[in-house]
Amino acid sequence: MLDLAFGDEQTSGRAIDGIRAIHTRVNGTLTESVGRFPAGTPYSAEDPALVLWVHATLVETMVITFEWMVGPLTTEQRDRYCSEAAWVAVALGAHDGDIPRTWRSMREYVDHVVDGDTLAVGPHAAALGRALMWSPLGVMLPGSGCLNRLVTAALLPPRLQHGYELPWSPRREWLARRVVRIIRGLRHITPDGIALWASARHLQFPARAA
Repeated sequence: MLDLAFGDEQTSGRAIDGIRAIHTRVNGTLTESVGRFPAGTPYSAEDPALVLWVHATLVETMVITFEWMVGPLTTEQRDRYCSEAAWVAVALGAHDGDIPRTWRSMREYVDHVVDGDTLAVGPHAAALGRALMWSPLGVMLPGSGCLNRLVTAALLPPRLQHGYELPWSPRREWLARRVVRIIRGLRHITPDGIALWASARHLQFPARAA
């Protein structure tokens, strides 16, 4: 992600090649029914529709997370991010004309998919979710696992919270808001030399809100 966001043409090109090489190996057929998709339905990471969905979720989450933990963006900044990120989806195989290039069209696309009958959490997705949310690596940073699960749940629609076994309640929502406020406050007092990846330090970012 750092190479795609901040790398030069050669560096980002290598990253794209690496991702596409992985995508060629991710394919097969469903071994059991998942949502509206019956067993035997083929899937491929190179499917343009799937590439578009992954791209949209990344872009939307990046913007929302930035606004939660750093500061607000203008409509122009959100639109610019959507537009400038579109090349990645094209390079990975999404259809150029299908890629939302404004924040409004991005949210409309994501909401359309979330409200439809395409998304479903099957056994394999649930297992992958557990592997990520309850990773043994969390032991190395006490509390990081709980924090990761709390913020992840806050970003998910209710039915996906349930599918990924991430319980939600008014108290958890309160905790998530409090955690976000703390992280945002810490970011305001942390120098860019510490807060930013080295590859991002030479760029100009929107001013942080007080």
